[in-house]
Amino acid sequence: LGAHPAPAQDARVPAGQGVPADQGSGGGQGVPGPLFGSDGRTGPALPPGTIPAITRTDIVKRAAAWVSQKVPYSVSSYWSDGYRQDCSGYVSMAWKLPGNEWTGSLAQYADKITKAELQPGDILLFHNASDPYNGSHVVIFGGWANTARTQYVAYEQTPPHTRKMTTPYAYWNNSARYVPYRYKGVTDGAAGAAPEAAVPASPTSPPVPSVADSPPVTEDADAVEPGGGSPAPAVPDGPR
Repeated sequence: LGAHPAPAQDARVPAGQGVPADQGSGGGQGVPGPLFGSDGRTGPALPPGTIPAITRTDIVKRAAAWVSQKVPYSVSSYWSDGYRQDCSGYVSMAWKLPGNEWTGSLAQYADKITKAELQPGDILLFHNASDPYNGSHVVIFGGWANTARTQYVAYEQTPPHTRKMTTPYAYWNNSARYVPYRYKGVTDGAAGAAPEAAVPASPTSPPVPSVADSPPVTEDADAVEPGGGSPAPAVPDGPR
């Protein structure tokens, strides 16, 4: 999940150069399954109805690990940790679920919340039930990028690889159809490293104070053009 039907690629924009997900390479859908695929294995056995607990800090740390590794997008491949390399496999990994879910099943592990309640580690989910192969996507909320709460830091698995980007709320397209959810097993404890420090969304803008209940985590996020324009994704570094 996480790949969108691709409009005709503008010949002036080389493929893979940090365009919004809805303008990137298209793909199909992954399906729910165990870690490492149909011949793989599930995670540790849990009593029925048990939801694994994880802190917000650790969700963001796990999400950031794939960003650092630039995990390639795929609906049929599995990373070394056993999670499918698409958007819902990415959320399954970040939430440390015992298997790979998809956009049609992630909500059973979460509670619907409001925009005002969003905190790092929550998700924004769009499941197109009438046509799951067309547009369904999910991103991990990393914190607000401005005090107006019109932009946020999104961690997402999308072609060509995992990225962390300043994104308009709720998403680049189908914005009204994205729903905020909170993982049922999340805790507010701070196991592991401290949350990332807040930095401005644009290096040329004066510092933007963070929102107290949801500090942005914008290290390495793509820039927003100064002057209030729409977010302009920068060219990601690293080989293509």
